[in-house]
Amino acid sequence: MITEIAPAPERVVSEPARPRKKRRAWDEVPRWQIYLPLGIYLLFTLIPFYWILLFALRPAGSTSLVPWPMTFDHFQKVWTERSFGTYFANSVYVGLATLVLTTLVALAGGYALARFDFRAKRGFMLALLCSQFVPGALLLVPLFQIFAKLSMINSLGSVIIAETVFQLPLSMILISGFIRNVPYSLEEAAWVDGCNRLTAFRIVVLPLLRPGLIAVGSFAFVHAWNHFLFALMFLSDQSKQTIPVGLNTLMSADSVDLGALAAGGIVAAVPVVIVFAFIQKWLITGFSAGAVKG
Repeated sequence: MITEIAPAPERVVSEPARPRKKRRAWDEVPRWQIYLPLGIYLLFTLIPFYWILLFALRPAGSTSLVPWPMTFDHFQKVWTERSFGTYFANSVYVGLATLVLTTLVALAGGYALARFDFRAKRGFMLALLCSQFVPGALLLVPLFQIFAKLSMINSLGSVIIAETVFQLPLSMILISGFIRNVPYSLEEAAWVDGCNRLTAFRIVVLPLLRPGLIAVGSFAFVHAWNHFLFALMFLSDQSKQTIPVGLNTLMSADSVDLGALAAGGIVAAVPVVIVFAFIQKWLITGFSAGAVKG
C-alpha cells in the first residue's frame, strides 16, 4: 500500500526585528517651543540696531519709523566735519598693532607654559588668572605715571602698550591650552629629522595653531577697537584720538546729535562685523580646540 507523503510545511523565516530608533530630546519638544523664544530674543536684539540705522539714514527732524527719504548726510558730517576719518585710521592702527604684539608675546609665553616645567609655574598661572579680576580703571594711575616718565603721553604707542598689557594674561592662558593639544611627539619627530626647537615650532606647531591664533588675535583687535578708557586718559590731541573717544565728542551736556551719533556708531560697528563674518569658522574651531584638555 502506497501512502502519499504530505509535503513538509514551509518554514517561515522571520526577519530580525529592527531596532527602534531612539527619539532624541529635540524630536520630543514641539518646534514652536524652540523657535518662539529664539524669535523673541532675535527681535529684542535687532530692534536697537534698526533704531540706530533709522536715526542714521532718515533726515534730521524726521519722526518716521521708516528711513525714507533716505539720506547719507549724517555719515558725511561725522566723516568730514567730526574728523571720523582720522579717528578711524587711528583705531585701525591701534587695533592692528595690539593684535600683533599680543599674539607674538602670548605665543612665546604660552609655549613656555605648555612645554616647560619650572618652579614658579603654578604661581605664575595663578597670577595670570587673578589679573583677570582687576578692572582696567585700577591700571590707569600706574600706567599714566610710567608713560609720563617715558614721555609717551599723548602718543598712540601708550595706548597700544596699555591694551597689550591688559590683553596678555587671558591670551597667554588660551594659547597655552591650544599648544597642549598639539602632540609633543610631532616636535620630537622634527628634532630627530634635524630641526632645532625654533624650526620645529615654526614648521610643525605653528600651522596647527592657526585657529587659536585667529581667535586670540581677533579678540585683542576688537577689545582695542572698542576700548574707551585708555584712549581717553592717555591721548589729549584730537588728531590722535580713536573712534570711542570720537563718539563721546558727539554728546554734550546741552544736546546730543542723534543722527551723527547713530552714523558714528555704524561706522564703528561695521568693520568689527565684517571681521567676525570672515573669521567665524576659524573662531569656532579655535575655541573648540582650546576647550579640550590636552
